[in-house]
Amino acid sequence: MSFVPARHPGASTVLRPLALAALVVSAACARPAAPVSTMPTLEQRKADSRVGLKPGLMDAGEAVSNLKVVGKAVSPPGFLGQFNSDLTFTGNYVIQGNYNGPVIWDISNPARPQLVVAFTCPASQNDVSVYRNLMFVSAEANDGHVDCLPGGIKDTVSANRVRGVRIFDISDIKAPKLLKNVQTCRGSHTHTVLEDPKDQANIYIYVSGSAPVRSPNELAGCVSDTPDKNPNSSLMRIEIISVPLANPASAAIVNRANIFSGLTQPAEHGESEVDIKSAADEAAKARAQGLFTAKLPNSGQEIVVPPQFAKPKLDSIMAARGGSGTPSAADSAAFRVYVQDFINKNFGQAATPGGPVSPGNQCHDITVFPARGLAGGACEGHGILLDISDPLNPTRIDAVADSNFAYWHSATFNNDGTKLLFSDEWGGGGGPKCREGDKMEWGSNAIFTIENRKLKFQSYYKIPTVQTALENCVAHNGSLIPIPGRDVMVQSWYQGGISVFDWTDAANPKEIAFFDRGPVDGTRMEMGGSWSVYWYNGSIVSSEIARGLDVAELVPSEHLTQNEIDAAKTVRWNYLNAQGQPLIEWPASFSLAKAYLDQLERNKCLSAARVTAVRGALEGAERATGAARSSALRTLSTQLENDAKGSCDSKKVDMLRKAVTDLAGPVVS
Repeated sequence: MSFVPARHPGASTVLRPLALAALVVSAACARPAAPVSTMPTLEQRKADSRVGLKPGLMDAGEAVSNLKVVGKAVSPPGFLGQFNSDLTFTGNYVIQGNYNGPVIWDISNPARPQLVVAFTCPASQNDVSVYRNLMFVSAEANDGHVDCLPGGIKDTVSANRVRGVRIFDISDIKAPKLLKNVQTCRGSHTHTVLEDPKDQANIYIYVSGSAPVRSPNELAGCVSDTPDKNPNSSLMRIEIISVPLANPASAAIVNRANIFSGLTQPAEHGESEVDIKSAADEAAKARAQGLFTAKLPNSGQEIVVPPQFAKPKLDSIMAARGGSGTPSAADSAAFRVYVQDFINKNFGQAATPGGPVSPGNQCHDITVFPARGLAGGACEGHGILLDISDPLNPTRIDAVADSNFAYWHSATFNNDGTKLLFSDEWGGGGGPKCREGDKMEWGSNAIFTIENRKLKFQSYYKIPTVQTALENCVAHNGSLIPIPGRDVMVQSWYQGGISVFDWTDAANPKEIAFFDRGPVDGTRMEMGGSWSVYWYNGSIVSSEIARGLDVAELVPSEHLTQNEIDAAKTVRWNYLNAQGQPLIEWPASFSLAKAYLDQLERNKCLSAARVTAVRGALEGAERATGAARSSALRTLSTQLENDAKGSCDSKKVDMLRKAVTDLAGPVVS
């Protein structure tokens, strides 16, 4: 979470509604609407099986399609009730961020996740990553202790506060050992571990910190002046940490890269009609209950001032006149003037489209793809394509903005590095953005192709269902599933559940599987749902904000064959950070060859007779051994060369031929 832009559950409640006005940013020009075929009608969305599920924390109704939920785990005491956040993986373990500290699960048996340790170390939002025996944890808010103690920190300036990246030794996975707190000027909302293929001695961490700049009295060198007033400004910077693997405790910031120079302020799309009406209803109800309201200066929208913000200030107003007890009418009037002045000062300057980009601009999340030398920066008002061939000096290749996007949140490449998907966390993750009246283009994904190192818009993707006003729902974190020959992704949508979709055709993304629950609470909005969901070594693992951990597996359907699933399961990693995207490589296997053949059959790019013949040849070769197998596979490979010439997908036939050739092995002379 952070203090001004309210992106995640737990953000400052007084600033969450204000942030919607300040940070609903998008493009200097509108993107074209997605093709009609990708946008379901309202009738189709309302007919979805996810609609109308029974509410409940541990007993909510469930809807599942083309997935099997194989395992569930409840957060342990002291962590249940605190928000679960992001996930990382190492060996047979999944490490789950939690606002009270990392929680480590053993998923050797995906159907029975076992708690290894719940390590108390409070901070927000405790996003986690790993590299070998190291674990990295983000800390952004003001309440994190350098020694992981609970209790918060009340002092404005404190040597005990950590805002940055913690580094732990997890050689003993049951007993993480804190090695270093790398302090940063704006904290670490998220971070990204970058492995440079050319540097085996160090790893690098790109820090995305979006909280206000710290006082230089707490951390020397922090400068809150805007860049035009001070070239050493801590704003508009990505802090880059170098971690020497021989001595991780010596990790330090080695550069502060400005990738925002020259960007201009994108336009706003404003609030939706359903949000405007909802806000007005809430404000009227609050006034009737004697609560305070105020108006946003640019839109005039009336918002509720949370009591936990109002009471301390009212108490100070009373104390200043020597009063106590119940505030007087004069005290209340003074508070109304104060809070409206506070809002006007902090959120009273409307963004001017085409003007200079906000000096507070920062990336929410950066996904690096070292094998391609690229990174995708989801940077609040822009989606940015970066060249990271020099890790210490990332450079901007291209930047896009979109009048349908409110908050660029995360990024995912396809495996070829020819496409880039950005998510829009409109509303900060704490609001319902999948209701009947919400536009399908808002709070969605935007899919781009990368052509001549430029981003070219193709379409939007949003879950094709309707969620209630009691369910926070918007696009969030996900990762690729290694289905060969296709771009398939699993993604979290908070209380919209998890969605698996195919974006091989970038202009026509299509959902192929999902899992969803009813609202956490049937009477009021309570935070819950999937914060992040990633594929790891055959399992789909979801971090459930309010409940714990879910583990699912793909099952065959009209969209996905068993061979495609089996081929995906041949891809194994020793560890995974989804924001450090690895290159997916498939080992030679019969399931890989059969998967390509299934795809050719599905798309009718080989005749039925040839599909039958090739399938029979593969099955015969699989039953054979030694030289007989190799000979049969080489014969089939030669035949496939001719098949490619007449196919509507010669590239896929070539993939099949290569898979067959690899299975045959080298020719022995």
